[in-house]
Amino acid sequence: MPDYNAPLRDLRFVLHQVFDAPALWARLPALSETVDAATADAILEEAAKVTGSLIAPLNRSGDEEGAQWVAGEVHTPAGFKQAYATYIQGGWVGLSGNPAYGGMGMPKMLAVAFEEMLYAANASFALYSALSSGACLAIDAHASEALKSTYLPPMYEGRWAGSMCLTEAHAGTDLGIIRTRAEPQADGSYSISGSKIFITGGEQDLTENIIHLVLAKLPGAPAGPKGISLFLVPKVLVGGDGSLGARNAVSCGSIEHKMGIKASSTCVINFDGAQGWLIGEANKGLAAMFTMMNYERLSIGIQGIGCAEASYQAAAAYARERLQSRAASGKVAPDQAADPIIVHADVRRMLLSMKAMTEGGRAFACYVGQQLDLSKFSEDAAERQQAEALVALLTPLAKAFFTDSGLDSCVHGQQVFGGHGYIREWGQEQLVRDVRIAQIYEGTNGIQALDLLGRKVVAGGGAALRQFATEVRHFAHQHETPYGGELVTALERLEAVSGWLLEQAKTDANAVGAASVEYLHLFGYVAYAYMWARMAAVAEARRADDEAFYAGKLATAAFYFARLLPRTLSLEASIRAGSAPLYGLAAEQF
Repeated sequence: MPDYNAPLRDLRFVLHQVFDAPALWARLPALSETVDAATADAILEEAAKVTGSLIAPLNRSGDEEGAQWVAGEVHTPAGFKQAYATYIQGGWVGLSGNPAYGGMGMPKMLAVAFEEMLYAANASFALYSALSSGACLAIDAHASEALKSTYLPPMYEGRWAGSMCLTEAHAGTDLGIIRTRAEPQADGSYSISGSKIFITGGEQDLTENIIHLVLAKLPGAPAGPKGISLFLVPKVLVGGDGSLGARNAVSCGSIEHKMGIKASSTCVINFDGAQGWLIGEANKGLAAMFTMMNYERLSIGIQGIGCAEASYQAAAAYARERLQSRAASGKVAPDQAADPIIVHADVRRMLLSMKAMTEGGRAFACYVGQQLDLSKFSEDAAERQQAEALVALLTPLAKAFFTDSGLDSCVHGQQVFGGHGYIREWGQEQLVRDVRIAQIYEGTNGIQALDLLGRKVVAGGGAALRQFATEVRHFAHQHETPYGGELVTALERLEAVSGWLLEQAKTDANAVGAASVEYLHLFGYVAYAYMWARMAAVAEARRADDEAFYAGKLATAAFYFARLLPRTLSLEASIRAGSAPLYGLAAEQF
């Protein structure tokens, strides 16, 4: 399997030049004393070393061995436990955690760059700490001070891990019908009983304890989603002094045998009267859990970017070396038996598609991270509110578009290798298998599309979209960019389609569902066009500083606007066809 090298040059370009993160951090008091450009670069450098030399070498062996379930215990593949011990010494689990409880307090703009490296190096390994980080976020936002002070420090340290227990065998997307029950106890705790499936990292041998965040229903709770509460249930009970005590009534019934991410344990977790504690208010657990779920949705989106980057690196290197046939324009390597396949148009099409979509996604992830930082740290109420609206609008877009395009890119990478892409030792078939789950878990991409169009656009009357469009249009009019006109045209297409759908939804109950996936993709291509216009503007202004890098950036932007953005035309046509073609077939005719 080829080596993974973190794309530090591009990460710095996006963070420092496109979004000028250091200037933003300097004006936010909560960050001004915590991070600057030098600190960020030092963290990125160290992250590149950790992911490239410690974690990436375990990717293929971890896939070959997989996580193993033996008599209720899960053993991670050889080398994982030792690597995890080294990993947590660097404080990586608590990178963006609350400093009041031992986190490093770094901005999300920096954390998304680290997460990309982690997923690119080893998606299975990444998931163990990703779930912990998300659980910490929910606990910090909603739990009592007693729970926060007891559980957050060892979780940020990485000594304890976190998990998210939502899904049941009969209840996936429809969490309102869960059956797990919570009975109040005299001491203020709750007895949790039920079974959860598809629990990532629900059992493993990396940490001393696992803190499960569990959705359950109290006696007499309202039916449906409004009757769900959230509970903290440790695998091992914790004493008043923070010491570990007896094993809680929590067990791992089995692990799943999966297509990919085989080194990540995906567990059936049984709660048999386990002791737990309420997080937040009774019957409002789903809202509290969404704090974690939204974090994980962005994180899983970044899994798509990371896997795509790893696939691109391997495919580009292979295409420069593999000799097959001659270039259409004549011999490029006359001293060789054939030319490198990178001369061939179709190989270039695939590589440029991978490069344009991955780098566009990297920039968009940083942009969403910027909005998260503003919503959390800005002292300007209006700015916080605007950022919160953009986060709500863009989170489902990021999760689904990053992962849809991530799979496409990994398939392209596999195709560049030809027959060798289907062979295990080259690593491309593993990336295809590993990235595939990202379109499914944390809410399938179809659900994300419904959320984007139905809840964030139609239900809000298009208000959040108008806010985003105003920003994009302002940029196009105020900055020197070769693609301002094309960007505005694409934006106007998105606005026109959105307005049409707002009207259709008034009379057609199926309008939103029929258009949602195509709408999300249309929105995604326009969002990436905004990112590429911003990157092209910087590259044009700085070209003399580094001709090779900035000229490459401009050439990729040109490819994006010429060959990828036009996909919005066909997406618009599909959307405007309406819902009728989807309902022309009776159920028995399928």
